[in-house]
Amino acid sequence: MNWTIISTEQEYQNALERLEVIFDSTPNDPTFKEAELLVMLIEKYELEIEPTFPDPDPIEVIKFKMEQNNMKSKDLAEIVGSKSKASEILNKKRRLTLKMIRQINALLGIPAEILIGEYELAK
Repeated sequence: MNWTIISTEQEYQNALERLEVIFDSTPNDPTFKEAELLVMLIEKYELEIEPTFPDPDPIEVIKFKMEQNNMKSKDLAEIVGSKSKASEILNKKRRLTLKMIRQINALLGIPAEILIGEYELAK
C-alpha cells in the first residue's frame, strides 16, 4: 500500500489498523519498512491533533507538592533559607534562585525543568 501524510481521522484509523497487523514484523519481513513509516506518520498526525498543554506554574507545583506531603510554609522555609523567602516565593513576590531550585528538586522531587519555568510575579 502507498502511504502519504495522514490528514483525516479516517486515514488515521486505517493506518492504525494496518499497523496493528504488521506491528511485529522484523527487519527481514517485507512489511518492516512499511511499519516504520506508519509509526512516523501516525506520530506526526497525533502531534498535530493533540492539544498541547501549557507548562505548569512552578509555584503552583511547589504548593501542590507541599500539600501532598502535609508541609507548611515553615517547612519550605527550611529548604529556601528563611520564613520571609518562603512566604515571598509562595506569594510570587520573589523568583526562585538556582540554589533554591536545586534544593527543592533534591528535597521535594520536583523536576528542575518545571522549577525553571517562567511565571508572573505578583504586583
